[in-house]
Amino acid sequence: MRCPKCQYISFDSGDRCRNCGYEFSLTPAGPSIDLPIQTGEEAIGPLGDFALEVDSRRTDHSGAALADTLKASPPRPLTSPFDLPLFKERRADDAPLVAPVAVPRPPLSVRRSSPVTPRPSTRALVDEPVLDLDPPVVDPDPPVRASTPAVRAPIAPAPAADDRDVAAAAPLGPRLVAALVDTAILLTIGAIVLYLTLKICGLPLARLTVVPPVPFASFLLLIAGGYLTLFTAAGGQTIGKMATGIRVVSTNQDLSRVPLGHAVLRAVAYFASALPAGLGFLPILLAPDNRAIHDRLADTRVVKA
Repeated sequence: MRCPKCQYISFDSGDRCRNCGYEFSLTPAGPSIDLPIQTGEEAIGPLGDFALEVDSRRTDHSGAALADTLKASPPRPLTSPFDLPLFKERRADDAPLVAPVAVPRPPLSVRRSSPVTPRPSTRALVDEPVLDLDPPVVDPDPPVRASTPAVRAPIAPAPAADDRDVAAAAPLGPRLVAALVDTAILLTIGAIVLYLTLKICGLPLARLTVVPPVPFASFLLLIAGGYLTLFTAAGGQTIGKMATGIRVVSTNQDLSRVPLGHAVLRAVAYFASALPAGLGFLPILLAPDNRAIHDRLADTRVVKA
């Protein structure tokens, strides 16, 4: 329903317009539209609603009947090609679209292209290298030439292994200072771990005995073993050895890096040197190569850096 005032279209039935509130009863009644009823004799198709015949009641501008005017006017003849815009010239229906050729041309597959004359090259001729693929000719009877015997320099004898090890071995003083520095570092790490353990557990320092000694000591020994192993395998020097200018090398090759397995064995072998009242460290003073028990078990030695 469309409102006659505001032209609002709604799909409900009511007495007022939902948009402007206009009452539909105030609208004057218009003429009713009388739609014709089909009788079944109408034309069928898209042009069925259009009148194809001229109404005799229609007149032209002069007042005569339009049908008589159309019948009286003859059809306009086609005098120029512009009468039909789609066709420029008129032709017979049976005329061919393409005019035949007097002499037929050969098909494309038989045609030959005209020969192309090669242009002279302007580049200078470059001598290409020739590969010599023939085997070399060997003279079966080469001439004997008198040759002067080469004079070889005398080879100096290599120093003995024991002399080399004794000369390169680190003295006792730097080794002792390095051991004290590493011990101080490990004790500091152990104190920090103990303080953090008591802090996490919420215990004061007075209740230190509550911490189980065996697991805690095992954990500290594991930290010390990792410290010695990693530094020895990485560069052969712990922090103490870096400070004193000495390092651990392997005895398999001169001044070679210590393998990881030997570094682990050397860290564990510290117990073999320290358990019998520290007697495993005496070979540093008494042995000619200054190697302790843990060095002999791990095939290592301590030298100057």
